[in-house]
Amino acid sequence: MSTTFSLPFLLILTITLTCEFSTQIAASFSIKEATIDDIQLAFHQNKLTTTQLVNFYLQQIHRLNPLLRAVIELNPDARYLAEKADRERKAKAHRTLPSLHGIPVLLKDNIATKDKLNTTAGSYALVGSVVPRDAGVVGKLRRAGAIILGKASMTEWAAFRSSFLPSGYCGRTGQGKNPYVLSADPCGSSSGSGISVAANLVAVSLGTETDGSILCPSSANSVVGIKPTVGLTSRGGVVPISPRQDTVGPMCRTVRDAVYVLDAIVGFDYYDKATRAAARFIPKGGYKQFLKRDGLKGKRLGIVRNPFFTFGNDQGSVVARAFKRHIYTLRRKGAIVIDHLEISNITEIVNGYESGEQFALLAEFKPAINAYLKQLVKSPVRSLADLIAFNKRFANLEKTKDYGQDIFESAESMNKTNADKILKLALPNLNVLSRNGLEKLVRKRNLDALVSPFDIVRSSSFSSLLAIGGYPGISVPAGYDSKGVPFGICFGGVKGSEPKLIEIAYGFEQATKIRKAPLFKS
Repeated sequence: MSTTFSLPFLLILTITLTCEFSTQIAASFSIKEATIDDIQLAFHQNKLTTTQLVNFYLQQIHRLNPLLRAVIELNPDARYLAEKADRERKAKAHRTLPSLHGIPVLLKDNIATKDKLNTTAGSYALVGSVVPRDAGVVGKLRRAGAIILGKASMTEWAAFRSSFLPSGYCGRTGQGKNPYVLSADPCGSSSGSGISVAANLVAVSLGTETDGSILCPSSANSVVGIKPTVGLTSRGGVVPISPRQDTVGPMCRTVRDAVYVLDAIVGFDYYDKATRAAARFIPKGGYKQFLKRDGLKGKRLGIVRNPFFTFGNDQGSVVARAFKRHIYTLRRKGAIVIDHLEISNITEIVNGYESGEQFALLAEFKPAINAYLKQLVKSPVRSLADLIAFNKRFANLEKTKDYGQDIFESAESMNKTNADKILKLALPNLNVLSRNGLEKLVRKRNLDALVSPFDIVRSSSFSSLLAIGGYPGISVPAGYDSKGVPFGICFGGVKGSEPKLIEIAYGFEQATKIRKAPLFKS
């Protein structure tokens, strides 16, 4: 039986003793579904303290995590940090505090923290390892006043260990569950981040994406996910797959909250060279200025029907009807929707083997993960070969289900010469597909964004279109199928188009307000 998370006894005792008091607080101010603005206003009006907020989330996690398996570890210093934030707020009552001051955050377990938390990518192989420093985005969160509450579960090794690994499964927690329909796919690999925000275990989380791992779990768990332009947020201190495609982004219940977090985590980091080039995309004054209720007005939105709008079953028909209404809403709110567009070579683009994406990821993974493991201050494993050996030993001990490690083994079998040959062929092809695909269509039709349904069926196609070029996307709740499983709408664009995407996503969200709290259906 795998452990779900670790929590010191005294912290459990404190939570138990404060349960009744925190419930009374929640009666006068509802923490469930509260936004960052709601929480900050409650702080300002002395209706809520950070300590009470943290205690509430800890209670929620203790109550629901045995069912949802969304959290791997909790920060044993969480209450201390909350009390510190309360003291700072009291001392600086008439002065400006950082934007996320006192706001708890859960981090996907591949984002490093230099504290008492492990960073393991969901694997026992890295338990006890010591990172040299906070990940770049974590340092920015701390400077913005956020409190690191703990680590969210994830598809182990960001779904890059085995092609047979279920979405949301990792050895340390078991199978993550979708809070809307427990038997439904929570999607991965940032599954725990999406589940936690949806189920009110926290208001703010961070996920990472190589291809679909923010956008898909955001859609599946009815939350907002922003996949930033590659390099806009630092990957320094993040367990890697591909430096060319990896990105870090917020997962929250509203577009506004996600934008607040995006503002906090973007920018240059010495440990990620890509952030220097991408910094040119960051607008003066940040992203909050693009939260406009009329953000859809005048926007040119493109719809590529094939293959993103193919609906073939009962679930698909529900999605199809919803998107017919959504297209009407987009137009009613002033958007110019240009339908039935085509992207040349779209079949090749969305097939990772035809485009070369999957081969490129395999070639990039081994040197990237070896470099990450070697820079750890302390670690039981120092290379991909060590990881493979550990997993074989661990499987023999029958500690967790053995889903194999065929992706690991394929990457390890690739020597540098072969990897270089693959990249020499694959990368130019991916660049050509990007230029002649999304970029060409956006330029030719003067589009602000492409729009697509984003459910489990269609997610991999649209996410691959964005992934291979390092393009940004935002997923917003768009509805629920006949069983109650959520699906999203995704807006994607060229590099640096976050301002337009935020206007579009916020305009859509405010016009529809579809999201509802989960019911935990069996």
